[in-house]
Amino acid sequence: MKKLFLNVLFILPIICFAQHKGNATHEKISRQNITSGLGNAVIYGQPPKQHQTNLSTNNNITIDLKALCNVKASSYTAVFNLAQIGTTAEETHSLMKERIDNMKTNLASQGILTKDITIDVISFVPRYEVAVEKKLFSKKYNEVPKGFELQQNIHIRFTKTLQFEKILAACAKNEIYNLVKVDYFIKDIHLVYKKLQDALLKLVAEKKTFYTTLGFDFKTFNTQVADNKYCYFPKDFYHSYQAFNSISFEAIKKSKGITKAQKLTSYYYQPLTYENYDIVMNPSILEPVVQVGMDLKLLFYPKPKEQPKPTPQPKTNHKYYVVSPNGNIDIKELKK
Repeated sequence: MKKLFLNVLFILPIICFAQHKGNATHEKISRQNITSGLGNAVIYGQPPKQHQTNLSTNNNITIDLKALCNVKASSYTAVFNLAQIGTTAEETHSLMKERIDNMKTNLASQGILTKDITIDVISFVPRYEVAVEKKLFSKKYNEVPKGFELQQNIHIRFTKTLQFEKILAACAKNEIYNLVKVDYFIKDIHLVYKKLQDALLKLVAEKKTFYTTLGFDFKTFNTQVADNKYCYFPKDFYHSYQAFNSISFEAIKKSKGITKAQKLTSYYYQPLTYENYDIVMNPSILEPVVQVGMDLKLLFYPKPKEQPKPTPQPKTNHKYYVVSPNGNIDIKELKK
């Protein structure tokens, strides 16, 4: 009994450690959608590469800085696609309007008003079917009207992520399932860029102080500059993977035997990582955010040395000799 108790004590820390790591690094995770750089490559014998840079000296000074700010959206817009068919145009429109009105009523009770909902009509077209007309020695295939199809996109604006779940519930209650996308919007994004600029300027001043302490005089350097700004939205940063464990509803109906289950494709949000950034504002995030970044590069190169002015040469008066036929020599000067 004591031996068994000791074995349990030795195993318990291992189990706790593995569970604390979570499922993202479980050794049985499918490799189908895992590539190097997504966090699981180390499990399969590929150790992470240590990025070491061989420094080389030169006469130039380069200050290369990157800043990133995680910004929570001030508002969101969810877009749903809705299709409705009917035997007549009036019936089709009436059925569509009934579903949308019921959805609006459900959302109004959740604090999302009609002014935050916009309908975008995509298409309203008749549908046809082929009717066979049989004759004695031939057949004819004719298209005849079958009904009408109406497609609309519903744009719903909300300001809190907790409201999105209520929007999904209201849409599903009225048979609206096709979520097209969710757009993120930032109010006064220029203020975000201004914050990044101020942070970069402060860091540049610190870098220049560092080099000045090392003995460099920036008055003797010329400067070249390059900058860049960008903005990334969450929809561009969702990755897919297939988990090892699968869900099989067929296995529930069978008492024994092996049932091959379809692997479920899942998605997760993977924002920009911070290892290449010098400044990161709002680094800890709980929900998908808009990532606003700015890069700044300064190149300081020595000013060319001033060449000494050439010493002016003394003026010399050139002389020439004129010999006359009788042998006399006359000396004259050339005037400039």
